[in-house]
Amino acid sequence: MSIRSLYEGGPLAVAIACALISPAYADEPQRTQTLQEIRVSALGNAPAVDPNMPAPVESVTAEKLARLNVVNVEDAVKYMPAFGIRKRFIGDENATFSVRGTSNQQSARGLVYLDGLLLSNLLGNNWANPPRWSMAFPDNLARVDVIYGAYSALYPGNAIGATVVMTTRMPTRREITAEMQGFTQHVDTYGVNRNYGGSRQSVTYGDRVGKVSFLLGVSHLQSNGQPLVYATQNASAITGSTRPVSGAIGDTGTTGLPRQVLGINSEGQEATSQNEAKLKVTYDITPTLQAGISADYWQQDMSHRTQSALRDAAGNPVYAGVVSIAGKQYTLPANFFAPSTRQSRNYLYGVSLGTHRASGWNIEANASYFDMDQNRDRVASAYTYNGAGQLTAGDGSRWRTFDLRASYRPDAIAPNTHWLSFGYHYDGYALANDVASLAQWRTGSATADLGGNTGSTQTQALYVQDAWQLTDRWQLTTGARFEQWRAFDGTRSTATASIGYPGRKETHTSPKASLSWQAADELVLRLSAARAYRFPTVNELFQGSFNGLALINNNPNLKPENDLSRELSAQWYRGHGVTRVSLYRSDTRNTLFSQTNTTVFPTVTNVQNVGLVRTRGAEVSYDGQGVGFSWLDVTANATYTQATTVRNDQNPASVGKQFYRIPRWRANLITTWHTSARTLLTVAGRYSGRQYNTLDHSDINPDTFGGASAFLTWDAKFVYRPTDQLDLGVGVDNLTDRRYYVYYPYPSRTFMVEAKLHM
Repeated sequence: MSIRSLYEGGPLAVAIACALISPAYADEPQRTQTLQEIRVSALGNAPAVDPNMPAPVESVTAEKLARLNVVNVEDAVKYMPAFGIRKRFIGDENATFSVRGTSNQQSARGLVYLDGLLLSNLLGNNWANPPRWSMAFPDNLARVDVIYGAYSALYPGNAIGATVVMTTRMPTRREITAEMQGFTQHVDTYGVNRNYGGSRQSVTYGDRVGKVSFLLGVSHLQSNGQPLVYATQNASAITGSTRPVSGAIGDTGTTGLPRQVLGINSEGQEATSQNEAKLKVTYDITPTLQAGISADYWQQDMSHRTQSALRDAAGNPVYAGVVSIAGKQYTLPANFFAPSTRQSRNYLYGVSLGTHRASGWNIEANASYFDMDQNRDRVASAYTYNGAGQLTAGDGSRWRTFDLRASYRPDAIAPNTHWLSFGYHYDGYALANDVASLAQWRTGSATADLGGNTGSTQTQALYVQDAWQLTDRWQLTTGARFEQWRAFDGTRSTATASIGYPGRKETHTSPKASLSWQAADELVLRLSAARAYRFPTVNELFQGSFNGLALINNNPNLKPENDLSRELSAQWYRGHGVTRVSLYRSDTRNTLFSQTNTTVFPTVTNVQNVGLVRTRGAEVSYDGQGVGFSWLDVTANATYTQATTVRNDQNPASVGKQFYRIPRWRANLITTWHTSARTLLTVAGRYSGRQYNTLDHSDINPDTFGGASAFLTWDAKFVYRPTDQLDLGVGVDNLTDRRYYVYYPYPSRTFMVEAKLHM
């Protein structure tokens, strides 16, 4: 067995205990390969990432994804080392990810690409600016690769966390795929006792006719998620008997204080209907030159449903006003149970042109345009079906990218040869937000302008990277990325006034270096270091408000994040598996994060530069096929991360604390039994340690709404293939029905069924 084929399937992840499995193959004969041969993966598809990537790369293929419960494309990375996906329910559009020392509220510190097109929404840096995963069909993926850290000059500083590279499988012959999925969960908490679920259907058609390959797909998702936000008020000390009500549930809040839970409000229970369409066409101009175009569409209608648990003496629901609960007086704001809706319509267009030679020079160009054609939130002013309300419209917000890369690969990887890459990158992000009043919040047109925000950012970069094969066993990869960033056209307006902000420009150079040593025929050691800058987004610079008590203000003078990362890793290929161990450290100065400046009065809450956040960690992963038995595959990983706020002048109470929503421990385990030629059973577990929803750790009660729990969940899936054209699956997520929270309550035990037809 060659090391190239051993690496097949890509190293997915693995826990410390599983690394001990590999000595069972210690008697296998030694194999002599070069360092370069070890690092090239062969998964039946062309590598989607540079083979000389000076950073850990974890991969999962379509074959392995079929073993897991995958409904939305972000499910593909939920078992990756150090990953946490903020997916609150099936169909959640705000699925950001956390990785190592980056939390799920730092969405601009992660990149997601689909076939070279950028899906990352770098208009902002929080849960409301997730990658646009929905532009990819999970059943069309050939593979997903995850690159950890900004160690490569090929990617911008937004890669401080991780870069997810998704590759679509293009057909080589006529094929039709139809898939149907259904899912349901039962929720019994805070007075809610009912089922929530939905379904997804998709059809794709593809073919290759001469030099042309094409893929066309459509899908529809209907999903009712579990209640996400509960109406709460801290226990009152005021005695009162005005309008006694029943139905409130006594509870202890995240700060340890007693509170009353009064129903479902705010985002409430989200019911979403989503439609997707995709077209991708490639044309082989010559045997080594290919052109491609793609067009993707995603549309959503969502309702945020609310529900009061309070009833007056006559049994009527109560939504607002002064009420008495157990002899104590509470005042419910008029908009406490206000419902809302969201309508979204997005388009992604892409073109590509590139050569694909096995050696010599290759040139590749990619351009994309993401258009948020419609992005509207309608919110009622009170609990009313179609009374007065407010409209927030982001129609016309967009981003554009262009990448041009040239690379030279020598005919043979030998001592004193160079694998050179260099290129140019451009991205431009434009924000347009308008707020208006509505006479009828569901269906009415805007009646008065209340204000808004606009602004743009632009980044241009030149980069170079050289992988120098020093000897048969030593390779030095060096690179640098020069970036010029601009912010301009920033405005902030109210109903009566508008202010403009002067433009800004900054330039920075980020050096990179990595030294690899093939210490033995099957052992590779690598030491990497990199500087990276993550520039402020439009939202961070130009959005803000004032609520009468505190300033929720923008800061157009924010500094870019300045990160210095180092990593030492060992990758060991043994028997039927690959083990990786990594030690990493990052020092991030001027971390951009929304916090309250507690040193001034009145307090100011906005995106601020946190002086220094230091991350130290260790990671071990293992991926093996035929582990001990030919019918058993094992993938596992474990990560320890210590992310500490070292300096924060605006919030001194946070110093010395673990950073926001980064657990010390994460671990995943996937075991697959090939029970027969046509059946398989997968059992997978995910563990996350204690997190905090505050920088100062004042949320001392984690296992309640608003807290951040430690959790261990188990998932399972059974697949039966009665014919070569039909796959049937039955699965369950959260098998033990673990109740846990990451501020929001996450799904209960969820049952899934699916049928997939290939023709």
